[in-house]
Amino acid sequence: MYLPIQTERLYERIVSQIEQRIEAGDLKVGDQLPSERELAEQFAVSRTAVREAVKALRQKGLMEIRPGRGTFITNATSDTIRDSIGMLMKFGIAKGSGNLVEVREILEPEIAALAATRITDEYITAMREAVEIMETALDNVDVFVEADLDFHLALAEGTQNPFIPILMDSIIDLLREQRKRIGLTKGGLQRGQVHHKKILDSVIRRDPQAARQAMQDHLQQVREDSKASSADAD
Repeated sequence: MYLPIQTERLYERIVSQIEQRIEAGDLKVGDQLPSERELAEQFAVSRTAVREAVKALRQKGLMEIRPGRGTFITNATSDTIRDSIGMLMKFGIAKGSGNLVEVREILEPEIAALAATRITDEYITAMREAVEIMETALDNVDVFVEADLDFHLALAEGTQNPFIPILMDSIIDLLREQRKRIGLTKGGLQRGQVHHKKILDSVIRRDPQAARQAMQDHLQQVREDSKASSADAD
């Protein structure tokens, strides 16, 4: 059976207007909204309607309330994706490091190639700093892994495509777990560092083909070390 169609509620109209302003770029991530009272006056509605609209926008991940400071536009896209992937892992649907390596093999070689053609000095510096930290942390898995993640995220940001860092950030927890397992494999961190240096060098030279190949070689090493770490765990 179908339910009767209801007319749009006041708070839904407020939500629609705010979403349109976000889509148009009038409201950006980090912008603070007027107070509840001011919004009620601007929309000519009750404060209850404004409160319901803010609640709906929070549930969509478009707003957050910071106690004592106010309501701000946010971007929870990657958090939403991460939560969804977390649920897949919880129910065993995405179980297995091989699946994660496959995703990386699809994404990261082309990310590296694209970054080689677009990256700015800002992100090259970030990648250099990450490599330097990893070089001093070959006997410290936790420090190495965090720098490793920074390296790959800086590469993603270097593509200048805002969707790519969101995609990479959405699997960051899985990457961290995978990297830590590999780090416990004898020589795993050292092998990874060799590939990081090659990727960085090819990006600095603005050579997309070399960057793609260097990333493919790195992920082949990740695949082999992942198998070894799984065998050790059995």
